[in-house]
Amino acid sequence: DDIYSIAIWGIIGGILGARFVHVIDNWGFYWGNPGQIIAIWSGGIGLWGGLLGGFFGAAIYARIFKHPIGIIADLTAPALLFVQTIGRLGDFVNGEHCAKAWDNALAFVWTNPASDARVCANGIDVSVHPVIAYEIIWNMFALVIIWKLRDRLKPDGMLFALYFALYSVGRFGVTFLRQDKIWAIGLQEAQFIALIVLAITVPLLLAKARRVPDDEMVTEPPAPRARGTRAERRRSDRG
Repeated sequence: DDIYSIAIWGIIGGILGARFVHVIDNWGFYWGNPGQIIAIWSGGIGLWGGLLGGFFGAAIYARIFKHPIGIIADLTAPALLFVQTIGRLGDFVNGEHCAKAWDNALAFVWTNPASDARVCANGIDVSVHPVIAYEIIWNMFALVIIWKLRDRLKPDGMLFALYFALYSVGRFGVTFLRQDKIWAIGLQEAQFIALIVLAITVPLLLAKARRVPDDEMVTEPPAPRARGTRAERRRSDRG
């Protein structure tokens, strides 16, 4: 029941956070159309908001009911990277995320006039950087690292901090090839969020994280060996 409750709070926080980040990034539109702010059914979410909102939603519930936030967060880190990757596969189908033009054999070209790419400056029938593929590859790389360090990075919560840091690095770099709105100094909203997350997670990891050596890993104790056959044990017990 507790896991379901934490998940529900995380989902609610994720939805609210994802919508909040999208609205902030498109404030020019929502300032003139405030009634559309809550119209999430019309589309418009930001992944960073979903991740951060989901974390804070679950963490608030865990704090209120005194559940171990660090352990729970560490358990979700590999799953989140996997789910993010699956979600990005859907972006291929929809033609989402505007990208910079790229004249290369590995470039993507959206050809369906109904694709979401139609709203991009480099839209239909234009070769662009496969930014979705870049992020998927980075997520898989991060997942390998996270998976290898599960149960080895202490104290609790450091694995999740590493997940946030790794995702921030990848998202910051890939976003240079995307064509979202520039906020300031040539950077987009996702990049500023990534820098804030890195400013928190990197010092935290440097100050607290440690890798547990192999010889200190806690393993399951071996099951006790049976004392012979059942008949032999009966004779032994009678004696």
